[in-house]
Amino acid sequence: MYLAWITIVMAVLGVGYAYIGWRLIASTGRSAKWKRCAWLGLALLFVLPFGSTFMMRRHESLTDPFSWTAYGILGFLSFVLTVLVGRDLLWLVSLGMEKGYLLSKKRFPESPAATMDPSRRAFLFQMSNAGVLAIAGVLTAYGIHEARRRPGIVNLTVPIPGLPEEFSGFRIVQITDIHAGLTVRRDWIETIVREVRALQPDLIAFTGDLADGTVAHLRDDVAPFGELQAPHGKFFVTGNHEYYSGAEAWVEESRRLGYDVLLNEHRLVHRGGGSLVLAGVTDFTGGRFLKHHRSDPKAAIENAPPDAVKILLAHQPRTLYEAESLGFHMMISGHTHGGQFFPWNLVAAIGQPYLSGLHRHKGTWVYVSRGTGYWGPPVRLGARSEITVFTLASGKGSTA
Repeated sequence: MYLAWITIVMAVLGVGYAYIGWRLIASTGRSAKWKRCAWLGLALLFVLPFGSTFMMRRHESLTDPFSWTAYGILGFLSFVLTVLVGRDLLWLVSLGMEKGYLLSKKRFPESPAATMDPSRRAFLFQMSNAGVLAIAGVLTAYGIHEARRRPGIVNLTVPIPGLPEEFSGFRIVQITDIHAGLTVRRDWIETIVREVRALQPDLIAFTGDLADGTVAHLRDDVAPFGELQAPHGKFFVTGNHEYYSGAEAWVEESRRLGYDVLLNEHRLVHRGGGSLVLAGVTDFTGGRFLKHHRSDPKAAIENAPPDAVKILLAHQPRTLYEAESLGFHMMISGHTHGGQFFPWNLVAAIGQPYLSGLHRHKGTWVYVSRGTGYWGPPVRLGARSEITVFTLASGKGSTA
């Protein structure tokens, strides 16, 4: 599964990088030697992120500067590709308009000429290439600023019919998709812990993708999460990236940090004389890595009180397709990062019912977090990272 995913990513990036080379290198009037060097440099940039992943698995102590370089450049080239495609579409429109004018000129020879001199066209094209790089540079700098800034606090009031009176005002704080490792290290995690602690949650829900790397390498980086406390407990479910880095080891580490790990199971949360069911499933793809980690929402509420309010923690929103008929009142997810930035948001949406935000789905509230950290390029654009606070209430509507 992981190999197939890497193959798809490499194929998509390969096409994108080839397009960048065709438009920025092959189209220049530079010497053949310069073009060969430029193509070689682009090929090197293509393999850098995959080299970083390899180093993370084999030589983790060397990954930090290498990862910042590799993934920062990947973010920059993603913006280069996006701006290039936009520029070229406009260029095609202008060429089409000029072609149309020339055709009309044949029919109406008395009209004035308005074609552009070829040398001027070539000059403008090269200047636009420089503009593409400049715009991509600005977007990358701003995207890094957005990714590395303090996560926003998203407050939601979620009315749930039949909620026990004792749970009115009950506050669940969700953190998700930290992706410790590569460019997310202890200093960033300490910031998150301070923010969560200040919110004074009744319960903490961690919906997966804690880390990208081994427990041995990242134990110190994620240690601050062990400092978090909540009166009604802190709970964890696995994300897909746990399985890339050794899910069973990360499950044990999460328990060591004080989290109750829900592997297709539930807990009764009591407050006063009332109670609700908090269920959690393994990641949607978990069974492809470990057979006993196959995601099973039905098993997660087996023997649960049938009339109780039920809340499901599931890393991927598409778990909803298996859970929608099981009577859950609310499902809390992450995984998509809200798309993180264009054009990767198009990829993040594949197979998922929702990309971000709160939705009503066949009687179930579904919330998809934009993620508390980020993955890959240290870039966010239009999808700020978040810590989400759910305040439970009785009723039928919702407020944000």
